[in-house]
Amino acid sequence: MADDVQRSFLDSSVLSRLGGLPLDARFPMLGNVSGRHRSPIRGSSLEFAEYRKYVPGDDTRRLDWRAWGRSDRFYIKEFEADTNLRLCLIVDTSGSMNFADESMTKLDYARRLAGTLAYIAAKQGDAVGLYCAGTGFHKEIPPKRNVAHLRYVLDELERMEATGETGLAAALHEVAERVQQRALVVVISDLFVQPADLKDCFQHLRFRKHDVAVFHLLDQRELQFEFDRPMRMLDMEGGASMLVDPSVIAPRYRKAVGQYLEDLKQVIRDAVIDYHRVGVEQDYGEVLAKFLLGRVR
Repeated sequence: MADDVQRSFLDSSVLSRLGGLPLDARFPMLGNVSGRHRSPIRGSSLEFAEYRKYVPGDDTRRLDWRAWGRSDRFYIKEFEADTNLRLCLIVDTSGSMNFADESMTKLDYARRLAGTLAYIAAKQGDAVGLYCAGTGFHKEIPPKRNVAHLRYVLDELERMEATGETGLAAALHEVAERVQQRALVVVISDLFVQPADLKDCFQHLRFRKHDVAVFHLLDQRELQFEFDRPMRMLDMEGGASMLVDPSVIAPRYRKAVGQYLEDLKQVIRDAVIDYHRVGVEQDYGEVLAKFLLGRVR
């Protein structure tokens, strides 16, 4: 399973720590090979699903004789079928993802999250795809399951650049339409998109039966806005720069950010999204451990 190329965004110690944690879907998946994930189709596995009445033609080996002894009626035991997973990674490559703290940019952090999840999914036999959501850097790699394809995905993660305006909304709608079977869609972005637009995207994905998880990357300076002197603010997605006095606009800025986060929370709740707000100063290994543990069945 090893990728023999050294990747700056893949840490062997983090991969080792997360090696015992599976990447599970919250909802049943549909796949074309046997795997470790639940399927909505009944089959044979160790996971009991339900009883149903016997009808002529059913396999008598699946009769529950204890149920017959108690009720004098024939019942069939149904089990969940196990299938493989499609992991679709959607990474925002807009200019705002170049915003950096002292150690790394948001895009560097996104690479670490996406690369580690891709490696874990491929290791457990699942298909991995990558979609770069930007107008300046756009890439679509449909999910497949083999080592050569994983290398291709990791190569593209390494080549990603953050430039131009965001194409996140278009990418989400594109994935909803093009990925025909159910998938785990992981969005990694700073979500500089209007909540109303995100609502349409998330509901489109959920209508298609996809399991959606979001890593919302934020820098503490974006939330607190604790600048102490006039400065020129630059729009990293191509807009004009602006000279501002923080003491004048800080209260309105914090109010606007608070309203945005409140609106986003309502969108997440309505669409049943697995949402994680992440500060880029956090240990990404711990962020992923929390994410994976929250999905263990």
